[in-house]
Amino acid sequence: MAEIPEGFEVALSPITGSVWKIQVKPGDAVAEGDVIAILETMKIEIPIEAEYDGTVTEILINEGDLIQNGQALLVMEVSE
Repeated sequence: MAEIPEGFEVALSPITGSVWKIQVKPGDAVAEGDVIAILETMKIEIPIEAEYDGTVTEILINEGDLIQNGQALLVMEVSE
């Protein structure tokens, strides 16, 4: 993945599992704590929350993808 410019952050997966549902799209404004995706591991759905207020700029995963712990999920421009 390319270097992330200042003012942008990457949301990372905290678990290994599959992408069950992506809750946002590029251009969506999100607030800290909003659910951005739902991952599934061992038949348990895990909501992934935004860590910052900002705007989603790029989705790096697709529904159904198998992902690893620490894998980048999306890029967002952080609000000041």
